[in-house]
Amino acid sequence: MQGLGNDFVVINATARPIELSPAQIRHLADRRMGVGCDQVLLVEASPMPDVDFNYRIFNADGSEVEQCGNGARCFAQFVHEEGLTDQSELVVQTQSGIIRLYRENDGQVRVNMGTPQFNPEDIPFSAEQAHPYYNLQVAGDTITIGTVSMGNPHAVQRVVSVEKAPVTSLGALIESHPRFPQRVNVGFMQIIDRKHILLRVYERGSGETLACGTGACAAVVVGRRWGDLDADVEVELPGGHLSIRWDKPDDPVWMTGPAVRVFEGHINL
Repeated sequence: MQGLGNDFVVINATARPIELSPAQIRHLADRRMGVGCDQVLLVEASPMPDVDFNYRIFNADGSEVEQCGNGARCFAQFVHEEGLTDQSELVVQTQSGIIRLYRENDGQVRVNMGTPQFNPEDIPFSAEQAHPYYNLQVAGDTITIGTVSMGNPHAVQRVVSVEKAPVTSLGALIESHPRFPQRVNVGFMQIIDRKHILLRVYERGSGETLACGTGACAAVVVGRRWGDLDADVEVELPGGHLSIRWDKPDDPVWMTGPAVRVFEGHINL
C-alpha cells in the first residue's frame, strides 16, 4: 500500500501471531531482492475490548518504531478492504499509545495523531528545558531546529528551498546526532504562506521518503510554535498533499490524506 508514495508491506496478523526478525524485515523492504517498501506494518488483534487492533511498524532497516502517520491511513484502509471491520471509526493501539482513525466518505482517511509533546525527555532530546528553538552543532556549523514528539521524535529545520536543501547529507547527520539518543526524523520545511508549506523528510531508519505523515504534523506544529503558520495547513510533499490541523497546545493534531492498495501477493521468507 502507499500513502502519497510512502509505501508499506502490510501483513494481516490477526488470525495468528507473526514474528519477523530484523533480517526478514530488511528482506521484505529490499526493492531489488524482496518486495520493496519504506516500512513493514503488522495488523494484529487486540486483547483489550475497547481497542479494535494493534498496529506495529518496522522501518526498512529492521528497527521497530512507535508511530507512522501515512501507515496509519493505510492501516485503516487495509482492515476495511480485508473485511476485518465495517466501522468507520477505529481505535488502534501503537507503541506510543492510542490513535483514532476515521474513514471519510470520499475515501480519504482522517487520523487523530494525538497531542504533540515538547519536553526534551519525551522526545527524547538532550536539552535542559523545552524551547521553540534550539541551536544544533552539525559538522562544524550551527543550525536552528524545532523539536517535537508525534509519538516518534522529529527535528524540523526551516529552509529557503526544499529543492536545494541537503536532505540526504544533512538529514543523515541530524538523524544520528548524539543529542537524539533514539535517533530522529528530520524535516526540511519551506514556508510558502501561512496555510501552505513544502516539506521533505529524512526518516529515521529509512532515509528520505516521498511522504511522512508524522513529519507533516511535526512541521506544522513547529511552524505554529514559531508563529509562522495558521491552524489549517496544506503540506506539499514529494508524493502529494496532506491536510494538517492543529489549533492549540492541548489539542490533538489532525491529519487527512489518501491511502491506496497497490497489489497483494505471497512471499516465502
